Amino acid sequence: MEQLIQTIVKPLVDHPESVQIEKDEQDTRIAYKLSVHPEDMGKIIGKQGRVAGAIRTIVTSAAGSHRGKRVYIDIVD
Repeated sequence: MEQLIQTIVKPLVDHPESVQIEKDEQDTRIAYKLSVHPEDMGKIIGKQGRVAGAIRTIVTSAAGSHRGKRVYIDIVD
């Protein structure tokens, strides 16, 4: 799943080397914490959060019910 997130995010940003993804797995959920260069934050969020919403939709659809856990993406400052 981390590879999918990188494949989506890296072409959108000006600093692809700064893209970092951390996995936080709990009992009922898996959260991927995405952090990018501060200058690229607006590109990942998009107007009214549309890009971030689209990324979340693609990842949650691809994950489906991953071992009975829901998959989330958190964009971290």
